[in-house]
Amino acid sequence: MKNYLLFLFLIPTMVFSNSNNTAYLYAVSEYLNESLEAWSQSVNHDVWDDLLQKHVSEHGHVNYEGFKTDEDKLQDYLNVLKTHAPSESWTKNEKLAYWINAYNAFTVKLILDNYPVKSIKDIKNPWDQEFIIIANKTYSLGDIEHKILRKMNEPRIHFAINCASYSCPNLLNVAYKADTLDNQLDVAARHFVNDTSKNTISKDAVEISKIFDWFSGDFKSYGSIIDFLNSYSTIKINANAKVKYKDYNWSLNK
Repeated sequence: MKNYLLFLFLIPTMVFSNSNNTAYLYAVSEYLNESLEAWSQSVNHDVWDDLLQKHVSEHGHVNYEGFKTDEDKLQDYLNVLKTHAPSESWTKNEKLAYWINAYNAFTVKLILDNYPVKSIKDIKNPWDQEFIIIANKTYSLGDIEHKILRKMNEPRIHFAINCASYSCPNLLNVAYKADTLDNQLDVAARHFVNDTSKNTISKDAVEISKIFDWFSGDFKSYGSIIDFLNSYSTIKINANAKVKYKDYNWSLNK
């Protein structure tokens, strides 16, 4: 994008100093079109996908020691995110996939930078640290979650973003991608709701994750919390079932 702006600035000088203006302008136009097309394209998440498949189990256990050996590769992916912020031309799913992957990848980065730790809460202000720079803007993990993802009106993001803790939804061992995102979010929600280590569900009573308490307003599009649970639970819950919330285990998800 910087090259694009530089060309816009230099075009007048170039045109008047070049004897073959028509051919030169055509070449410049082609370059600018290619630059704009590249800038507007969504990010390829294959590097992150490879890292997840290598260092995260199918049950969401993260091998942070393994990630340590691939810190350079992780940084390469983060650098791609930093220089390829979502543009207005991206679809909603492209933006969602980008920000979900960014949240998860930068969370892993935060853990690695402070490793070894027993919990993300051992790190000072983990969700308020403004250590993420994307397109010259500074973000914290909290900014990505609350100011970007939650404002996109997709409550299933709560089962896709991972806070490096045991009670969090599992870190998926593949990257989120726009063309498969809806199915991936459905699978993540269904897996979380029916995970008995996260939620205890019966017909007349449920003891569920505090995620449903902390972010209750995000699920209103489904009706009540019970309505949302019934969209994914293998056990049908009565509308007047008693609701309790489980204690949250912040131990590292390793």
